[in-house]
Amino acid sequence: MAEEAGVGRRGERSAEEGPAERGPGAAFHMFVLMEDLLDKLKLLSYEEEALRRHNMRPLSRHYFALPTNPGEQFFMFCTLAAWLITKAGRPFEQPQECDDPNAVISNVLSELRSFGRPVDFPPSKLKAGCGEQVCYVLDCLAEEALKHTGFSWKRPAYPTEELEEEEITEDDAELTLNKLEEDVAEEESDNEENYIDLNVLKAQTYRSDMNETAKQEEILQSTTDAAEWNLEVERVLPQLKVTVRTDNKDWRIHVDQMHQHKDGIDSSLKETRGYLDKLHNEISRTLEKINSREKYINNQLEHLVQEYRSAQALLSEAKEKYQEGSGGVTERSRVLSEITEVLEKVKQETEEKGSSMTDGAPLVKIKQALTKLKQETTQMDIQIGVMEHTLLQSKLKEKSNMTRDMHATMIPEATVGAY
Repeated sequence: MAEEAGVGRRGERSAEEGPAERGPGAAFHMFVLMEDLLDKLKLLSYEEEALRRHNMRPLSRHYFALPTNPGEQFFMFCTLAAWLITKAGRPFEQPQECDDPNAVISNVLSELRSFGRPVDFPPSKLKAGCGEQVCYVLDCLAEEALKHTGFSWKRPAYPTEELEEEEITEDDAELTLNKLEEDVAEEESDNEENYIDLNVLKAQTYRSDMNETAKQEEILQSTTDAAEWNLEVERVLPQLKVTVRTDNKDWRIHVDQMHQHKDGIDSSLKETRGYLDKLHNEISRTLEKINSREKYINNQLEHLVQEYRSAQALLSEAKEKYQEGSGGVTERSRVLSEITEVLEKVKQETEEKGSSMTDGAPLVKIKQALTKLKQETTQMDIQIGVMEHTLLQSKLKEKSNMTRDMHATMIPEATVGAY
């Protein structure tokens, strides 16, 4: 079984052709495209992987072909498109109901263009959630998903059946002389018993011709009477009548109709040719007048055209200067922003230093420390005074002791001298 190389052989349809180019059946193209899309979605198991995850119902045969509920259809379109893009191997975030429709449509179309698919319709066509454009986008994404999964269409395998003898039915439109004679003979034999069989007559004629050919020597002179021959012809003439039933499918009827239509066209053409020639002459004269008027207007407005061109040149120069100035302004704005940031940092540092200088907490601490030092100094002075007093008392006591000792030593010596 040979495999078909292209995945999208069923879905390849020209989305660029207009209804007039595709024929009167273009209005029903979306229904066929929707049925193909539904088959591809079933091949991708969309019911198990996409619908059950969002608690959605399966699609009908013409879900995206007919407008029913625009909001529901658009959300279903976005959900299936995101799932198909992910199925095709591209990361795509699942859209939510609160997302911007324009952003979602833009992302889907950008992914579709990245697959190499043409998009020649406005994105607003997809907001309705139905129509030929919606079916086209989903069908292209389904084909890309099938390609990514390695799926390929194959030829159908027909079961082998035993050959049975069947009668070969001939087309009524392709009538041959033998078939016509057989049909007429059968019809005449059913209706009137006195009608002769054309096949039998043909066989008899053929045998008589063979006999006459074998006996060429005997036909040198005819012995048949002309009067009797004419009477026999008149007698069998009604029996030789051939009735042919009129059938609209017969090619002879079609040929007659073609000839009738051709005659009608020729007669109509003779009448309309004069009107067409007159219309052609009027259009030609009108075009000549338009051309001459256009030349006159161009000549009259030549100086205005020159002024317009010079104004356009000045405008282009002004635009260039504006762009250059805009570039310089942008650079200076950037430098200004940097300087502003540095200035803000300096202001912040100055404020921090000013706040630290006006803060009275260190002064209070210094005053408290001085008060404490004064208290400690006073206590030290008191202790020094006590120590000096104690030292003075010790010195005075020592001096009094020395004086007493001296007096005690001097008294005995005086006593000894008196005795």
